Amino acid sequence: MYQETSREVLDFIKHSPSCFHAVHQLSRMLDQAGYQRLMECERWALEKGGKYYVTRNGSSIIAFHVGQQLDNYHFQITASHSDSPSYKVKEKAELKGKGGYLQLNTEGYGGMICSSWLDRPLSLAGRVLVRQGNVVETRLLNIDRDLLLIPNVAIHMNREVNSGMKYNQQVDMLPLFSAGECGENSYYELIAQELGVKPEDVVGCDLYLYPRVAPSLWGAKEEFISSPRLDDLQCAYTSMKAMVDSHNPHGVNVCCCFDNEEVGSGTKQGALSTFLRDVLQRVHAALGHAPEDYFRAVAKSFMVSCDNAHAVHPNHPEKTDGENCVYMNQGIVVKFSANQKYTTDGISAAIFMQLCKDAQVPVQTFANRSDMAGGSTLGNLSTQQVSLHTVDVGLPQLAMHSTYETAGVKDSAYMVQALTAFYNTDLDITDSDRFVLG
Repeated sequence: MYQETSREVLDFIKHSPSCFHAVHQLSRMLDQAGYQRLMECERWALEKGGKYYVTRNGSSIIAFHVGQQLDNYHFQITASHSDSPSYKVKEKAELKGKGGYLQLNTEGYGGMICSSWLDRPLSLAGRVLVRQGNVVETRLLNIDRDLLLIPNVAIHMNREVNSGMKYNQQVDMLPLFSAGECGENSYYELIAQELGVKPEDVVGCDLYLYPRVAPSLWGAKEEFISSPRLDDLQCAYTSMKAMVDSHNPHGVNVCCCFDNEEVGSGTKQGALSTFLRDVLQRVHAALGHAPEDYFRAVAKSFMVSCDNAHAVHPNHPEKTDGENCVYMNQGIVVKFSANQKYTTDGISAAIFMQLCKDAQVPVQTFANRSDMAGGSTLGNLSTQQVSLHTVDVGLPQLAMHSTYETAGVKDSAYMVQALTAFYNTDLDITDSDRFVLG
């Protein structure tokens, strides 16, 4: 079971080199499970028992399954994100250098480990806007071959490289595209060729570098998985799989995957946007409930915010809290922060940990060292738009924001098992005073 689920995750990631591809793969998954696609610009006609999904910007997606007995209903929600740190190609993409070198002009997206991008095959993926007559349409693009590389400076020319290197994004992180065979506008000519259109038909694009290294399952006993973009596509896949495999007749199950978490979520398709609120309110209205009942439903609702966590590093255990630290293959991580970088509190932790206990899924707790600032995630941002009980969880991993991250082979299956139980359980929450695991 563990290896099978991990292989599914790795296959999903392999076919999701950009946030746009990830949402496309999730949409296909929902199509195959009988979910109906809705458009934000059209009227929604929903039915009890119906299964639906909607996308925004092609990079965020929300799916929901309506229960059949909604007399006193609520929402049970998971949230993850589709984006990962990368380098975005600028609009004027080509940089000419000495000797005929041609590089691509890029800008960093999110906080990556720069050194992990050097000396390895890279390529481009994302979306391209193509004009055909008076119609402009979006095309997904993945140039599925070794196309680019960012070369290191030889140690003979930088003797201090192993003493620490400060990377200049405008100088050190530009990928090599050609040694001299390509002329001006070769970048857009390549894009057009890949899509089978004329260069003048390409009117816009959002393209990102991605590492070509293949995901793998490895170790003496095959205990580890490694892949690009484990943060957060591991949670995106496992939460959607749990959603598809479950049903709650007394509520509305919701699975969200937002874009732009790595840059603060403050976009029209991010967790801080109105996307979730818009969907929940439209679901409520389309099902014919009174306006007052929406606020009652939200007050009884619960969200599991799923974004990976830092496992204890074998070479640097001192980087983590001595007690609230987590290990790969030892269960789902519940994340705590006194300053609410994680939105978990005593109520939400108790609810989720009891669900995991009933589902026989191991749980670990994480908190940063008190003298070390940690990262944040999307739980405390999404609740600014929809205020409800929320727990921040994740799967333990190493080398977060590297081009090749590592996690445990068991943990994807643990997440599917726990979130399936969450979706199948009819939670009865009465403010902060009482909850029943139905």
